[in-house]
Amino acid sequence: MAEIQSKNVQILDDKGIGRAITRIAHEILEKNKGAKNIVLVGIKTRGVPLAHRLAEKINQIEEIEVPVGILDITLYRDDLSEIDKDPVLHGSEIPVNIEGKIVVLVDDVLYTGRTVRAALDALIDIGRPKVIQLAVLVDRGHRELPIRADYVGKNVPTSISEIVRVKFQETDGDNIVIIENF
Repeated sequence: MAEIQSKNVQILDDKGIGRAITRIAHEILEKNKGAKNIVLVGIKTRGVPLAHRLAEKINQIEEIEVPVGILDITLYRDDLSEIDKDPVLHGSEIPVNIEGKIVVLVDDVLYTGRTVRAALDALIDIGRPKVIQLAVLVDRGHRELPIRADYVGKNVPTSISEIVRVKFQETDGDNIVIIENF
């Protein structure tokens, strides 16, 4: 029997991630005419460090501190029963009232759109923002729902058999984006 080998291809290194974050931060500021009334909300797990990095970059550019929230979508997933019978909830932490705010949902990879759909449901249960926008580091395609990111660090066409892995120093001890081929 032939052994299956995986081959990893690096698509972003630390500097590439930094450039993508800088670009997304500028695009957020341009579209919203500054940082006023913006709240960044990271989707657990890797959307959170990305949201914090975007907030730091916006602060460097505009000298305004943008609040960063954490969104746990565990109970909103449509595949929850398939994943775990006893899900571990970490809870959402939104430091400000989002009523009437511009909320930018932040995640590492946009794939089918199901995670974003769950995040929208979770966010609406918390409050009613003026507008919700979506920022992702990588858009890999293969949407199953009509969801599109407003801000994309890198578009990467992939096959269904590939996996896009984002690693951040804060969660994984490295800053890299790779495609795993099987």
